[in-house]
Amino acid sequence: MPQSGYVKKCPECGSINLFLNREKGEIICKDCGLVVEEKMVDFSQEWREFDSEDGESRRRTGAPMTYTQYDQGLGTEVGRKADLYTLDNKDRNKFFRLRKWQYRISTAIERNLKLALAELKRVSSYLKLPKSVEEEAARIYTLAVQRGLVRGRSMESVVAGALYAACRRHDVPRTLDELSEASGIEKKEIGRTYRFVTRELGITILPSNPADYIARFSSALKLTAETQSRSIEILESAHKAELTSGRGPTGIAAAALYVSALIHGEKRTQREVADVAGVTEVTIRNRYKELLDKLKLEKEIKKTKKKRKSEE
Repeated sequence: MPQSGYVKKCPECGSINLFLNREKGEIICKDCGLVVEEKMVDFSQEWREFDSEDGESRRRTGAPMTYTQYDQGLGTEVGRKADLYTLDNKDRNKFFRLRKWQYRISTAIERNLKLALAELKRVSSYLKLPKSVEEEAARIYTLAVQRGLVRGRSMESVVAGALYAACRRHDVPRTLDELSEASGIEKKEIGRTYRFVTRELGITILPSNPADYIARFSSALKLTAETQSRSIEILESAHKAELTSGRGPTGIAAAALYVSALIHGEKRTQREVADVAGVTEVTIRNRYKELLDKLKLEKEIKKTKKKRKSEE
C-alpha cells in the first residue's frame, strides 16, 4: 500500500490497489496499470564516499551476513579476551561469568556449527578454495544440521561432503582423493555422505566436465599450452564419440593429457600422470587405449616419433 500523503485512489478505475515502485519513483495502479503519480525520491545514501576508509566510518551497517560464521555474523559476543587486560579482579570475574552463561544458553546446533565451520575453513584453506565455494559449503552444512542430517555421521565427513558438493556446483575441480587427504576421512565415506546430503537437500549437481581438470593437471606436469589445447580438443572429440559417459572425469582428462603429450613430443610416463590425477596406471592405460582406438590418434603419435628420430 502507498505511504501516507500519497494518492489513495486511482483516477482511472477508482481502485485503491496501488503500488509504489521505489526504483522508478512511481505510484502504479495494480488493476489498470496507470501511473498515478511520479515521485522521484532518492533512496540511496545521503553522503558521498571518496575512499574505503571514509565509507566505513560513515556506514551505518556492519559486515554482510555470512554462513561461514556459526551465527551468520549477526550474533552477540560477550567481550573479547583482549579486554581482560583493562579489567580489575572484580570485573574480570564478572566477564568470565557472563561468557560462561553466553556459552551455556547457546543451542546444540550453534555449538555444532562453531566447531564444524572452523574445520570447514581449515580444509578450504588447505585446498586453496575460493570464498564463494567456502560460503556455499557453509550454507549446505548449515542446512544439513538444521534438517538433522548430521546425526549418526562424523562432523568431519559431512563437512568434506558439503565442500565437495560446493566444488561441483561452482565448477572448481577438486577430487575426492584431495578432499580425503585434506580432511583425513576415507574417500568412500566422503562420497557416501556427499550423495546422502545432496539427495536429502534436493541439490541438483551436473556431472563433472573432464576439461575442468586439464589446466591443473597440465600445470602440475609442466606441459606446454599447445599440449593443453590439444588435450581439450581430444576431450571434445571423445565426448562426441560418447567415450566420456560412465567414466571418471579425472581418468579421461589424464588420459587425454597423456595422449596430447605424446603427440607434441613431451614424454611423460603413465605413472607421473596417474600420480597427478589421483588415479591408477591401469585407468590411464585403459582410457588411453580407448582414445587411440575410437579417435584414430595413432597416426599423429607415429608422426611425432618419426620426426623426433629424424631430428636425432
